[in-house]
Amino acid sequence: MEGLDIRYTYVTDIIYLREWIHHPDVLKWFPFSTEKEIEDALQCWIGFCRWKSSLTVTMQHVPCAIGTLFLMPYKKVAHQAIFKLVVDPKWQKRGIGETLIRNLKHLGKNYFQLDMIGIEVFEANPILSLLKKQGFEEIFRQEGYVKEGEKKLARLYMEATL
Repeated sequence: MEGLDIRYTYVTDIIYLREWIHHPDVLKWFPFSTEKEIEDALQCWIGFCRWKSSLTVTMQHVPCAIGTLFLMPYKKVAHQAIFKLVVDPKWQKRGIGETLIRNLKHLGKNYFQLDMIGIEVFEANPILSLLKKQGFEEIFRQEGYVKEGEKKLARLYMEATL
């Protein structure tokens, strides 16, 4: 895609992350909901840019997606990481998420020497088909994990070997 670039995330990218997360079609796929929960989660998320484990996709120099490897702090489990990503709703379904996942896998394997990366998602999340396409397999499923309105959704943990 012309104008697309991938760079390390800056602390200042939190303004975009905050805007995207607050979109109702995005927020429903994350476990946090109150303003305090959201802000605490975003501060933790953006903090990983200090270790260059977060990537931002830009289109014409404007951020449109962020993906972050949440590195493990303990030597015994430092060979794996979970990740989170969000794509600006205006840019979804255009291959940006796929590009971001591919680059996070490359970063994890080649820079951090990770053996695997994992992600927690709720059932029916539109990212599920993309994850399967990228080689992620369901490791476990926990029924009734999150309440979305009156409906309870399962949590799925998926991982890919690098």
